[in-house]
Amino acid sequence: MIQRVFVLVSSLCVLAPTVARAQGGYRLPPEEVVRILDAPRAPTVSVSPDREWLVLSHQKNMPSLTDMAQPMLRIGGRRINSTTNGSFSPSLITGFSIMRMADGSERAVMAPAAEGWGPPSFAPNSERFRVTRDTDSGIELWIGSVSSASLERLDVPPLNGARGSACSWLSDSEHMVCHFVPEGRGPAPERPRVPASPVVQETSGIEGTVRTYQDLLKDPHDIELYDFYMTSQPAIVNVRSGAATPLGGAAIYSQISTSPSEEYFFVERRVGPYSYLVPDSRFPEVIEVWNRSGEVVASLGTKPLQDAIPIGGAQTFPRSHEWVENMPHTLVYVEALDGGDPRVSVPHRDRLLMLGAPFTGAPVELARTEYRADGIGDYGEDGLAMVTSSDRSSRMTRTWQVDLGDPGAEPRLVWERNSQDSYSDPGDPVASRNSDGDYLLVQDGDWIYLDGDGASPDGAHPFLDRMNVQSGEVERLWQSDVDSYEVFEALLDERADRILTRRESKTEPANYYVRDLRSGERMALTSFEDPHPQLTGVARRFVKYQRSDGVELSGTLYLPPGYREGERIPAVVWAYPREYTDPVYAGQVRTSPNRFTRISGYSHLFFLTQGYAVFDGATMPIVGDGETANDGYVEQLVASAQAAVDQLVEMGISERDRIGIGGHSYGAFMTANLLAHSDLFQAGIARSGAYNRSLTPFGFQNEQRTFWEAPEVYFAMSPFMHADKIDEPLLMIHGTADNNSGTFPVQSERMYHALKGHGATVRLVMLPHESHGYQARESVMHALSEMIEWFEKYVKKVEPRAVTD
Repeated sequence: MIQRVFVLVSSLCVLAPTVARAQGGYRLPPEEVVRILDAPRAPTVSVSPDREWLVLSHQKNMPSLTDMAQPMLRIGGRRINSTTNGSFSPSLITGFSIMRMADGSERAVMAPAAEGWGPPSFAPNSERFRVTRDTDSGIELWIGSVSSASLERLDVPPLNGARGSACSWLSDSEHMVCHFVPEGRGPAPERPRVPASPVVQETSGIEGTVRTYQDLLKDPHDIELYDFYMTSQPAIVNVRSGAATPLGGAAIYSQISTSPSEEYFFVERRVGPYSYLVPDSRFPEVIEVWNRSGEVVASLGTKPLQDAIPIGGAQTFPRSHEWVENMPHTLVYVEALDGGDPRVSVPHRDRLLMLGAPFTGAPVELARTEYRADGIGDYGEDGLAMVTSSDRSSRMTRTWQVDLGDPGAEPRLVWERNSQDSYSDPGDPVASRNSDGDYLLVQDGDWIYLDGDGASPDGAHPFLDRMNVQSGEVERLWQSDVDSYEVFEALLDERADRILTRRESKTEPANYYVRDLRSGERMALTSFEDPHPQLTGVARRFVKYQRSDGVELSGTLYLPPGYREGERIPAVVWAYPREYTDPVYAGQVRTSPNRFTRISGYSHLFFLTQGYAVFDGATMPIVGDGETANDGYVEQLVASAQAAVDQLVEMGISERDRIGIGGHSYGAFMTANLLAHSDLFQAGIARSGAYNRSLTPFGFQNEQRTFWEAPEVYFAMSPFMHADKIDEPLLMIHGTADNNSGTFPVQSERMYHALKGHGATVRLVMLPHESHGYQARESVMHALSEMIEWFEKYVKKVEPRAVTD
């Protein structure tokens, strides 16, 4: 008895300082990490439609915790800032500058404030751009002038940004369609002290998967708030005078889009009854076509509540409505032929339909697809359109060329490939907005352009091709060289004589260039400096190796500044598992060894500042049939991890007793599984993960079977079910406002309870106001402090061994 009391008292003495430290304030990581995080951030770039101008958006690195603590409503699958009536997304933009691409000359845009700005959007004629600004009294609308490099606020009511983008340009560049807070709306409804009724849900026996959506409506008061903040009054705004002409009435609009002729508007507005189970994208919608006066000229029906869509399925009501870009006023949309259910065996899953003004006749069928159609991806000249369809199980994808001018013509198959086969990826068609505001393929006669990643066995080398739409002939116009990583950004003329690129190398940060493909000359537009010169000595190696079953693996090995060859140092393996239908695709190389090492946010690469080697993106492929790949998840995961550890040891980089494992989201799930099912790692870091798959019973990642169809798979894959096997220290970090599907904060809380109950060494850090990723400076700094301290204690342990001759 005396011994037991002594042990209990001793345990409490040890526990007390641990609990006190756990409840301390926000901490900072080592000073060198703080300096890197606070270094200036490179601006983002927007290209004008005429390809003559750039607007550079200058930004601060991170929002503050005060920014993240602004009032936030989580309703209908949305996050709304109740102060601004906009989406909850703290602005980082502090100002703008304008650059002429012809010579790289740059002028600062005179702005009255240094915070709250939204991203710029060019008018079709490229003479002006619009931005928004968040204030305590609402969202303001500002118009920027390219010629004078100035901004002017329009005297209009506050914008309603809760629904998404508040304004869109019309083709004349003199007007926009904007959504405003309704005049005289009054105060927001207050939550009643005494509920008027219970929360009731009912189903009538119709089968429907219930996915793990977050931020949903919870009670009748949430419905009142949703109606209050989402209701907007659309209007046509004159950007010179600020005069706003109402368009229709106040309602909850999911879409108002203008026909190319601008004679009509396609309108989708949400109506009740709402649901507590799905986000507002699945709420019922009335679908109409209006004229320029806001009068209904055609009713296209009411989409019912979409709360019974099967896994991998589609809605039964016509979907993906859009205006045909190269026709005055014609709609195109997709209709399911299998009831939206992928389990139904049919010769064609979807059909593509076209309906022109006055929108009252029968639609014209353009094509039928064996796979699920994504709608029209791109429009070109003379009725050219590109349609892509894909099959989730087999990962096969097909792209068809359709002639909208001749609906009876047989579609022509352009590509058929496995979407996981990166080496065969032909690239994406290049499109841009013309002076009429239409977003069209850039064409030179029968030639269009393709922008691709250029994945290859020796790394990614982005390219620009051109393809003849009549013959299918493809020509390579440009490709990144072997010593850099250069990405195509925009065509600067229809013949692709000049292009805009973004180039970086192992030693040079990314900057923008104008390339003349005929002369081969390259002109630098920007000169963004290395944000962290203290990491100049970081070595980067692309490593290929093999799993025990023959599957090819790869990863990027980073070595800290001052590393001496042959020195064995502590290492961090950071990864994210992915499913593949074929081991050949699993082993393909999709990264480049020539990327500049840019470290920001809460990146695991900050371990380089502390003397670790980082094996980043070590591939953890799960290979198998699309339906049953996860049957061997644990075995394949452990085999991939074993190969990574063996590689680090055989290369002389690290030792088996000084390697840690970490990951974010599905990588956190991986981390906990590897600690449960192997003894390969000394400790783990799991950020924003899900650990109990019975809490995501209707599928997760690419698992399409439900818990009831494959309970043994859900059990075997859930580290929560194997918490008793985890005997290595585990640090878990999670945002308290995580809205990613499946990664509820309770996942980490329950996993912590399970580990604590089995005597594991575990630490749980919950970051207030943070979502799936972490934004606030205080949160980012604290997360890195926790990560560095955890591996310092449980992985590094001893000083690096000296290099032996």
